Amino acid sequence: MVTLNAARVLDATARILGVDHEELARLALSAPAGSDGLVLVPYLEGERTPNRPDATGAVHGLTLAGSTPAHLARAAVEGVLCGLADALDALVAAGVPVERAFLVGGGARSEALARIAPAVLGRPVLRPTPGEYVADGAARQAAWVLAGGDSPPVWEAADTETFEADPTPAVRERYAQVRDLTAPRPGS
Repeated sequence: MVTLNAARVLDATARILGVDHEELARLALSAPAGSDGLVLVPYLEGERTPNRPDATGAVHGLTLAGSTPAHLARAAVEGVLCGLADALDALVAAGVPVERAFLVGGGARSEALARIAPAVLGRPVLRPTPGEYVADGAARQAAWVLAGGDSPPVWEAADTETFEADPTPAVRERYAQVRDLTAPRPGS
């Protein structure tokens, strides 16, 4: 799955709140699952999955109870993860069996993203030690094409940390209610 809006959403949220990424994660983990109904739709630069290149982000469900930095931090993390979960659902609908997910890229450095991900995705999440996994994966696929065969070449696996949590389907349900309620980017 590919998203334009994972690490950059966390960057923007940290900037809005005036905190660093470690504090953003601490805030997100201190808020309740579902952020008391606050939802951040993370299409800050359009989106690839789903294909909405002209969409913008949106905040829905703002109430007095949810008007805290912790709630916004949690809503940002959950919004990113709900977008990834929608893409994961598309894979499953296409017949791809999904038993676990790997968290890689800039957003994977977020402790909140790693700890909340299994609850939103509904499956265990593995986070390899930091590395250039997108480039490594592309190189492995290229090597497989060049070598041919029924399976990819064997490469040394990175050490991983596994995260598990009880699913929070209410987070996905609330996100589904509002994910299409976005405005187009100016000039689109």
